[in-house]
Amino acid sequence: MTIEEVKNCIRDVYDFPVPGIVFKDLTTAFKNPSCMKFFEETMYDLYKDKGITKVIGIESRGFIMAPILGNKMGVGFVPIRKKGKLPAETIEVGYAKEYGIDIIQLHKDALVPDDVVLIHDDLLATGGTMQAAFELVKMFGVKKIYANFLVELDFLNGRQKFDSDVDVQSLIHY
Repeated sequence: MTIEEVKNCIRDVYDFPVPGIVFKDLTTAFKNPSCMKFFEETMYDLYKDKGITKVIGIESRGFIMAPILGNKMGVGFVPIRKKGKLPAETIEVGYAKEYGIDIIQLHKDALVPDDVVLIHDDLLATGGTMQAAFELVKMFGVKKIYANFLVELDFLNGRQKFDSDVDVQSLIHY
């Protein structure tokens, strides 16, 4: 499967979640086994030799591919969740969104300084959520952090929010 074929499986939803937005709906790609295989194999090829010890998925669509990749790599999966969703002791980071403040959390025992972490989410738009996730993971003093997306909306310049030492990879660009 090619990038163009995968792009053809991603649905545009106009005026969602608010008027003027064209939402890239990956659920139409997720239901296609060829797209899922493409995502899994392409991400695995990008990270198989990076020494990753944990794959982190950001709630909620990051929970689709992150555990699949972690399983294929033989490493653990760690969820980053919205405030109040994790049952044990957590650390948290707040960040501004277009329409308010959001807070994400990780369990205090989720990572150790020896970890090499891949943070995954489905789509990079403005970069606020991933930047907050990156700041949260940095609190653990891990060795290295990678960031990965299935789709990046280049025109929103979300990638510019990251330090130059963060390896940011996206499979599909719009």
